Amino acid sequence: MLRLEGVGKRFGGLPALDDVAFTAPPGELTALIGPNGAGKSTLINCITGVLPASAGSIRFDGRELCGLPPHAVARLGIARTFQNLRLFPRLSVLDNVLTGLTAEAGRSMLMAMLRLPYLRHRERQLRLRALEALDRFGLAGKADWPAAALAYGDRKRVELARACVGRPRLILLDEPVAGLNEAETALIGQELRRLRAAGHTLLLVEHDMELVMSIADQVVVLDSGRCIARGTPDEVRKNPLVLEAYLGRTSVTA
Repeated sequence: MLRLEGVGKRFGGLPALDDVAFTAPPGELTALIGPNGAGKSTLINCITGVLPASAGSIRFDGRELCGLPPHAVARLGIARTFQNLRLFPRLSVLDNVLTGLTAEAGRSMLMAMLRLPYLRHRERQLRLRALEALDRFGLAGKADWPAAALAYGDRKRVELARACVGRPRLILLDEPVAGLNEAETALIGQELRRLRAAGHTLLLVEHDMELVMSIADQVVVLDSGRCIARGTPDEVRKNPLVLEAYLGRTSVTA
């Protein structure tokens, strides 16, 4: 479903990504790991059109993504979360999730001004879908709360709900459990398993190795912008390059 070939990204002549290549098979969870500064978030931004790749090809279901703006990438069925939360703090939780349905809300300003019956019916449908997404993540009871009033763990789940509400085919998750406690991390892990079981393809950037090794079908390791290993969790766990470049002398499950 997602295929990267020779992807590179340079900032002022310095390489942030260099000849990155891997595939994310449909219906599987691919984990992207590596030390801070390895280029993981930069790669997510290149896939979603936030940053233009300097070289290489990024194809989704056979279509080239390089050169497409973020809204065009989203309309192909690709959603994402962010390493740093990107919620609208003054909007309600429900309205934040509704922003994940922007691509389906229509593009006609005339229809919006006339408030035609079809449009009102469509808005009700989208609202119900947003409420269903919140219910899936245990947040339906806080739908009317301002996002700023939520605890950090709940805000993380709101962002996940927003990424999932549009029923995307590919979801890119940038450190979804960063800053969460053990119980909150376990809850997010359960949700990721449910998403995969429902047929979503997931690309997960994460530092929590216990979570990664327990849920990933495939692990890709970046170091200094280059792909140094890829394989099953067991294969990566034993790879000497990973132990040296990413974890040093520490066990991969530590």
